[in-house]
Amino acid sequence: MGKFSQFKLPLRSLAEGKHTFEYHLDRQFFENMESPDVRDADVNVTLTVDYHNDVYALSFVMKGTVVVPCDRCLDDLTLDIDATYAINVKYGEEYRDDSDELLEIPYGDTTLNVAYMIYDTVSLAIPIKHVHPLGKCNRAMSSLLKKHRARTSDDPDAELEDELIDEMDSMDQDTTPDAPQDTEE
Repeated sequence: MGKFSQFKLPLRSLAEGKHTFEYHLDRQFFENMESPDVRDADVNVTLTVDYHNDVYALSFVMKGTVVVPCDRCLDDLTLDIDATYAINVKYGEEYRDDSDELLEIPYGDTTLNVAYMIYDTVSLAIPIKHVHPLGKCNRAMSSLLKKHRARTSDDPDAELEDELIDEMDSMDQDTTPDAPQDTEE
């Protein structure tokens, strides 16, 4: 049994009408896809297949969360996933995917593996920039980043970034309780 055998859609054996399939994506799914960015996942996928007139209308709905490393501090960052994808599939002489709306698969194929369609849709729902909201990054890593950051004289945002990092550091110090003092008697 292959890594993605549960994602094989039995197109040939489907009767006309609507059919619903449920999938769950976890850390193992993304490891099998060799996706190093996704550290963990909890995504539910609902696939509705509407088969009429030799055309299979596939409609995917994906909801859940993925955990990726923050680009700034490298701590885990949980992102919400809420994505949809739709495509029509029909049988033809050979495999053709030159259209965004229609996929043709050879008559000899009895199943369609939808794992890569699901993976691509979830991957595109993840923002390119993975950063915690202001003030939520790991303080120690933010301080190290500030200390070792390369400076350029023509960077207009450098001063603003320094001010924001200083402000975050001061917010962290304001919320940290004072450590008990060791006193000798």
